Amino acid sequence: MSKYARMLIVPVLLCGCVLTDSSSAADKVGDGASTGDDAGGVKMEKIAYGGWKNAVQLENSKAKLIATLDVGPRVIFYGLKDGENVFKQYADQMGKTGEKEWQIRGGHRLWHAPEIKPRTYALDNTPVAFEKLGENGVRLTPPAETECGIQKQIDLQLSNQNNKVVVTHRLTNIGQWPIELAPWALSVMAPGGTAIIPLPAKRKHTEYLLPMQGMILWGYTDFTDERWTWGQKYILLSQRNIAAPQKIGLSGQRWAAYSYKGSLFVKTFDCIEGANYPDRGCNFETFTNEDMLELESLAPLAVLEPGKTFTHVENWFLFGGVADIKTEADAEKAVKPLVAKVLK
Repeated sequence: MSKYARMLIVPVLLCGCVLTDSSSAADKVGDGASTGDDAGGVKMEKIAYGGWKNAVQLENSKAKLIATLDVGPRVIFYGLKDGENVFKQYADQMGKTGEKEWQIRGGHRLWHAPEIKPRTYALDNTPVAFEKLGENGVRLTPPAETECGIQKQIDLQLSNQNNKVVVTHRLTNIGQWPIELAPWALSVMAPGGTAIIPLPAKRKHTEYLLPMQGMILWGYTDFTDERWTWGQKYILLSQRNIAAPQKIGLSGQRWAAYSYKGSLFVKTFDCIEGANYPDRGCNFETFTNEDMLELESLAPLAVLEPGKTFTHVENWFLFGGVADIKTEADAEKAVKPLVAKVLK
């Protein structure tokens, strides 16, 4: 039983996120073990995947989720039942372990902001412990990052009835001194799709004089790049085989989406008004290059005392039969009503 599997929760709200004392237990799932039933519950089993001998799969009648256990962790697959994987996989890094440098691999990962070398790029190329959480979830615990004093952890819970996934990210300070950081959840999306990023509702100048939202630029951000669409209600960013990277950060976001081969991936996350977010106030960032596109949510910055844990939660949803989003009108017609359902 992992020592990090115990959580004696002593809630202290910090900008809407929970700090806890680390120290609880969940039943381990053995090879081939499963829970739930194929008809309506969640089937959980340990499998080989992508050249790795060990991965864990959560599957119900609507969707499938696979996370690596030999490295990472990475949530390396998320798709509708018998559908496409919406996450990018780097073919030359699949099935490999023990590299001496950090590997992106693809899928979904947990980092800590702000982005600083070497702390952010701590190696995660070794095996990951996993434990059962109830009938529909799993906890993934990689080895501690002893050089910076951080223990990462990801909980995945797949709904029994639909394709919703609750992804809980944790950073625990296992060191001897306080550390300022923020959980940073990055989803590496498959190439060829389009990100949909909402903008605040328009207000009349005579009725609302203050700014509505902040946008942060990186040194390589280029508004003239053809991958951007700057609309009145949405920003669209398409992933194409163009080498020049693009990135922006935004404040005040609560969701983002990705249109890919007839599927629509939506992630939702908190935005805490007045909180001190990383990168000059960003709670959401998006990045693209020739290989992939990332949808990234961030928690507020906090000083994490020794023994304390910082938690950040995303909710994922997948919708099938959604025509590929190419224009702002497409987003308004197809994405808006689906997002309205999950935000209720």
